[in-house]
Amino acid sequence: MTNPAPGKATSGLATLGFAGLGVMGEPICRNIAVKSGAPTKVFDLSPAPMERLAGHGATPVPDLKAMLAEVDILFLSLPGGPQVEAVIRGENGVLAHGREGLIVVDMSTAPVALTRELAQELAERGIRFADAPVARTRQAAEDGTLSIMVGADDALFAEIRPYLAHAATDVTHCGPVGCGQVVKILNNMVLFENVVALSEALALGKSAGVDCDLLFDTLSKGSADSFALRNHGMKAMLKDSFPEGAFPTDYALKDVSYALDLAQTTGVHAPGAELAQARMEKARDAGFAAQYFPVLSRVVDRA
Repeated sequence: MTNPAPGKATSGLATLGFAGLGVMGEPICRNIAVKSGAPTKVFDLSPAPMERLAGHGATPVPDLKAMLAEVDILFLSLPGGPQVEAVIRGENGVLAHGREGLIVVDMSTAPVALTRELAQELAERGIRFADAPVARTRQAAEDGTLSIMVGADDALFAEIRPYLAHAATDVTHCGPVGCGQVVKILNNMVLFENVVALSEALALGKSAGVDCDLLFDTLSKGSADSFALRNHGMKAMLKDSFPEGAFPTDYALKDVSYALDLAQTTGVHAPGAELAQARMEKARDAGFAAQYFPVLSRVVDRA
């Protein structure tokens, strides 16, 4: 299918749109827009990130409907499935106002089944869709060193990969639509389970009289080493520092629920994910819903 691409007529570049400019969306947008040099429209419910991105050459628009009239590729970076569904199916959304030939790249983390349903509905309107959720930290988003997992057909992946590469050091084609979400959800599930294990090791080591800094440093030199240990463990749990504005407990609970939905759909029991969910629910109920999710280490069970 040929993209009408009104933005290409004057600049030779696709016109990009970004909806959702939060902790991850804003730096992703900045990296792609600045490095690609493509004309870029931005929209968020908060004016502050739009103003900051305007300083990098982006053009704020008043709403999603206005964006859809102008862009060739629409990137989404939203909190989760309900927001993605609203942007696609809503009154001012993509199904209602997106033109044939539009490409939608969803960089949110959303349920696999919903992702595939939306992709099918968009395809019926001549709109191509890829899921491209991201992994790694907020600092990686700032630095353009994310890992991005893409679900799309081969042709669409080849078309969007150069843009995604401006925000990431690793862009992996995971398979057809929905497979990017599968891999991202499992990535987060494994991370959450690792953090639970680290919280138990921290509590056990401390209770048994071992210096906690020494414990984690020594674990990092052995087979217990991991990304979770070096980042969530050493930078947050050891320091008992769980700021708001990072990946909060509520968001982590959303993502682990997607993993458990996938487990139910596939018929695979995932008790590790169930434990991670229970620990994060305990942290939420203790008042830590908005804090960085390794805060679950504060609520380790004791006999």
